[in-house]
Amino acid sequence: MSKKTLRTTLVAAAAAAALLLTSCSGAGGTSPTTEGEAAGELTDVTLMLNWYPYGEHAPFYYGVEQGIFEEHGINLNIQAGQGSTKTVQATGQNQVDFGWADTPAVLSNIDKGVGVQSVGVFLQTTPSAVQVFADSGITEPADLVGKTIATSAGDAPTTTFPLYLEAAGLNPDDVIQQNLDAAGKMAAMMNGQVDGLIGFAHDQGPTIANESGNEVVYLKYSDVGLNFFSNGLIASNQMISDNPELVQAMVDATSESFEAAVADPEAAVAAMDGKDPQMPVSEVLLEQWTATAELLSSPTAGDVVPGTNSTEDWEATIEVLAEAGLIEEAKPVDTYFNASFAPAGGTE
Repeated sequence: MSKKTLRTTLVAAAAAAALLLTSCSGAGGTSPTTEGEAAGELTDVTLMLNWYPYGEHAPFYYGVEQGIFEEHGINLNIQAGQGSTKTVQATGQNQVDFGWADTPAVLSNIDKGVGVQSVGVFLQTTPSAVQVFADSGITEPADLVGKTIATSAGDAPTTTFPLYLEAAGLNPDDVIQQNLDAAGKMAAMMNGQVDGLIGFAHDQGPTIANESGNEVVYLKYSDVGLNFFSNGLIASNQMISDNPELVQAMVDATSESFEAAVADPEAAVAAMDGKDPQMPVSEVLLEQWTATAELLSSPTAGDVVPGTNSTEDWEATIEVLAEAGLIEEAKPVDTYFNASFAPAGGTE
């Protein structure tokens, strides 16, 4: 049975159950994702993003538009974030129900005592890259020698940059690093003050190309064999303990929404229209989402149901982040990732 047919069948069953419950009295104490859903009740759920909305986030808006979250009993409210660390902390303090955050920030904050866990990483290949203009003459890592690259102290791409240089056969002092914030990096690159910047290839690059009119090319960390998990879904320890059914529903709905967005990129991006005043233009959003879709596969298992994670990939990520100093030591996978909520159709 196809997913579309299955979804139609489930909706029909829910409607029938709703009619049955309407004829009965005294229904109470329903679960938000079982009897409550059948009765037409939705649970209000708040998701905080890692940043202001950009193309990577299209599946959430598309999932709401297509009724995917509603089918799982969820009335989803999407909030802009101001960096993964703030999202992790807000989730850990139960200020929001779920967070969408970068795995290095998740692990670092867990080590500092923030009570959250990953319930599924979706971007399983890091988007970290050195980004330069196509006419810069920089086409391979060796061309970075003597160049000035904008970085942001403390973020994952910058912290792991020495590992990238090592993997590329270079030394840290081969490249001049200029520390700037996210907006400052982009401005400096467009103004010619630096030769390039370090960041997420599926985020800044399309925006810079659109604003400057110049093509941007990428020296990706993964191209030299350096990889680690990026953005995914997190929940507080309290949420996981008190409402595992809702966590599972959120994971399943998110996974289905990502699959739907991969199948129809233009429609997914169109669902974002008018949702946030700081959102990039539609052309940039589409390029960002298309680049994001390329990051969903497992480094070891290849194409998987979105949000399905393997222990092997988690261990590799933890090892890289420990070597880079983002976490003090490599702890067991279940310290950071709760494998109980694999998306429907996914296996570890």
